[in-house]
Order: sequence, then structure tokens, then C-alpha cells
Amino acid sequence: MATQNAQMAHKVEVVDEVKTRMGAATASIVSEYRGLTVAELAELRHALGAVGGDYKIFKNTLVRRAIDGGEYQPLGEYLSGPSALTFVQGDISAVAKALRDFSRANPHLVIKGGLADGSLLSSSDLAALADLPPREVLLARLAGAIAAPMTQMAGLLKALPQNMAYGISALIEQKGGVDEVAPTPVTAEEAEAEPAENDATAETVAEAVAPEAEAAAPDTPDAPEAAAPEAAEVAETAPEAETATEEPAAE
Repeated sequence: MATQNAQMAHKVEVVDEVKTRMGAATASIVSEYRGLTVAELAELRHALGAVGGDYKIFKNTLVRRAIDGGEYQPLGEYLSGPSALTFVQGDISAVAKALRDFSRANPHLVIKGGLADGSLLSSSDLAALADLPPREVLLARLAGAIAAPMTQMAGLLKALPQNMAYGISALIEQKGGVDEVAPTPVTAEEAEAEPAENDATAETVAEAVAPEAEAAAPDTPDAPEAAAPEAAEVAETAPEAETATEEPAAE
């Protein structure tokens, strides 16, 4: 009776341990270890421990009891034959890579599948994860991808004032200089002097135009002076008319 109670207590402890370990792990992977020696199992535990994996052997019945009705229940389909659980405490790709590398040198280790973030992973899924770069490398690549656009934006913002200055300089050169682009401001003294300068300019223009106007006028004599020669001619012809009138009277 005492032995049975002890066995029952041990089973309860194992079930609680499986629940606790699965709840604390980021992922759990099921593998079959049939044919592996004690030395090979020790080597496997050492390789997994270096990357954040903990390899533990449990009875399938106790594991099923632990995952029954919980989020890890889908793992039950992989629990056949001598099975062990690998609890992942870090990068799942690194743990999957350690399992794959060990299975290549020790074919007795068979990776069946796992569960991560509520998603069931097949052996092919774990193999794909094993091919990924380490987590640190992926984070470095992500940081580089995020920093690249920011660096380009900083370069554009830095070059913006320079480009604006070049544009303004080119516009000034195209317009022929600063004086043509922006007229020189007129001071109050210059504004008062402008009317006098305008009057002098008007007088100069009038003097220049006067000779041209006299040259353009028609060269015609005044009307009284033109009529005087004609009157003289009439007076000269008048005595001849009188002489012609007096001749018949002499006969």
C-alpha cells in the first residue's frame, strides 16, 4: 500500500513537472531516443544545454496526462515509442539545429515534431528552423534593415540645405546677377532726387526734338507774301487794255 502511494505521488510529481516545464518553455520538441546509449544521451544533453535546450525523458502516459485538455495537447500525436521532451528556453532555431546535427551523426535520434506559441511543428518545420541563422544574427539583420532607411533620410535632410543653396546660386547666375534678381532698395534721399532728374531729362528731350520738328514742317510762304506778285502783274497789264480802247476813237 505504501509502495503504491509512493508510486502515485511520483506520477503526480512527474505530471506537475511536465506542466511546469512546458509552461515555462518557449517551445517543446518530441524526439525518439531508441537505440541511443547512455554516453550518447549525455552528449546530446550537453549539446542542447549549450543553446538553451533541456532534454528530459518521460513516460508517454504521464506526458499525455500532463497535456490533456491544455494548449500542448496536440503533441500527443508524436508520443509513440520511447519519447523524450526537449524544453526550449531560448532560440528554437538553435535548439532545432543542435538536434538535427546530433541526429546526422546518430541516426537513432528521430525528431518527430514540436509545439511553439500554440502552433504544431512537424519534423520538416523543425528542419527549416534549423537552417535559419542564429537569433542574434537575425536581430542584427533586422536592425540593419531598419537603420538603412533612417540613415538615408538623415543624408537627405543633411543635403537639403546644400541643394537649396546650390539652386538659389544657379537661379541668380541664370538671371544675370544679384541686381537683376533682386532690385536695389531706393533710399529716401534718392527718392527726393528723382523728380529733379526727371525734369532735366524732359528738357533735354524737348531740345533734341525741336530741330527735328522744324525740319519736318513744309517750306511754304505766308499767304500775303505770295499774293503780292500776282497783283503787280495785273497792274502792269492794265495800260495795254486802255490803249486798245482808245484807238477806234481816233478814226
